[in-house]
Amino acid sequence: MTDTTTPPGTAVRERGSAAQRPAAPVRPSRRTRARATAGSGRMAALLVSPTLLVLTIVVLYPTLMALHESLYGPKGLDPSTGFIRTTEPFVGLHNYAGILGAAGQRFRNAFWNTTFFTVVTVGLETVIGVVMALIMHQAFRGRALVRAGILVPWAVPTAISGLLWRWIFNSNGIANAILGRQVLWTTEGFHAKVAVIVAEVWKTAPFIGLLVLAGLQVIPKEVYEAARIDGASALRRFWHVTLPLVKPALLVAVLFRCLDALRMFDLPYILVGAQKNSVETLSMLAQNEASNVRFGPASAYAVILFLYVLLIALAFVRLLGADLVGDRDGGKANRRSLRGILAPRRTEVAA
Repeated sequence: MTDTTTPPGTAVRERGSAAQRPAAPVRPSRRTRARATAGSGRMAALLVSPTLLVLTIVVLYPTLMALHESLYGPKGLDPSTGFIRTTEPFVGLHNYAGILGAAGQRFRNAFWNTTFFTVVTVGLETVIGVVMALIMHQAFRGRALVRAGILVPWAVPTAISGLLWRWIFNSNGIANAILGRQVLWTTEGFHAKVAVIVAEVWKTAPFIGLLVLAGLQVIPKEVYEAARIDGASALRRFWHVTLPLVKPALLVAVLFRCLDALRMFDLPYILVGAQKNSVETLSMLAQNEASNVRFGPASAYAVILFLYVLLIALAFVRLLGADLVGDRDGGKANRRSLRGILAPRRTEVAA
C-alpha cells in the first residue's frame, strides 16, 4: 500500500491554489492617483485658458480701468494754482460720494428707471414668452410659419426696432391712429416709459419663448398622458406638470433677460432720445457723462452698474441655483408635485 502521509515541513497544495486563482486587481498607489489628477487638472486648465483669456480682455481689464478712472477728476482749472491741469487729479471716492448728495438726483432717477424697466419688461416678457412657447409647442397646420413669425422680432436688430417703433409712436403714427387721440410718445412723461416697455417686450419676449419651448420639448409625453388619464384638467396639468418641469429653462431665460435689461441703452436712446429724465437709464447716464468729457463720474456710474448686475446674478445663482441646474433635488420636487396631482385622482378612482 502506498504511503500518502505528507512529510513534515512540506506545504500542502490545495485545489484552486494561488497559482490557479486569478490575480487580485492591483490598486493604483496614492502617488499615481495624485499624478493622474494633476494631469487632468492641467488639461482642464489648458482647455479653459482661451475662454479665460477672452474674459480677461473683454471684461476684467475694462472693469479695472473703469474702477481706476473713477478715482480721478477732470483736468479743468486748478483752484490752488489758477492754471489748467495737465493731468487728471486724484479725487478718491469723491465721484461716488457725489451720488449721495444733491447732485446725485439725476443718478437716482436713472437708477429708478433702470430698475423699473427691468422689473416691468421682464415680468411681461415672461408671461408672454410662456404663452408663445405653449402656442409653438402645439401640433397644428402651419406651425413652422407661426414659429418663424413669432421669432422674427427677436432677430431684428435693436437699432432697427427702435427706428420702427419711433415711426409707430410718431404724432401721426399708427399708435395714435388706433387710439384716436394725439399722444406725444417720444417726449417727457409716463407715456415715454410705456413706449419703451412696449417696444422692449415686443423685441425680446420671443427670446424667453424660445428657451421655454426648448424646455417643453424634452418633457415626456407619458407624463401628460398619465395626468390626463387620472382626470387632471388642462389648467392643473399646466400648473402642476408643465411649470415644474420647465422651471430650469424658464429661470435661465429670466436671468439672461434681467442681466440684459439692466444694461438697457440703445432702445430708449433711439426711440425717445438722450437726456430724457423719463427714460434715462444708468447706461445712458454714463454715456452722456463720458461724451461731455467727465470720465470720472461716467466711470463711477459704470462701476456701480457693474456691481448692480453682479449682485442680481449672484442672487439668482444663490437663491435659485438648484432650479437653474435642474439637479436631483429639483427632480425630486417635480416628482412630488406630480404625485400630488395624481394621487387624489387615483384615490377617487379606487373609491
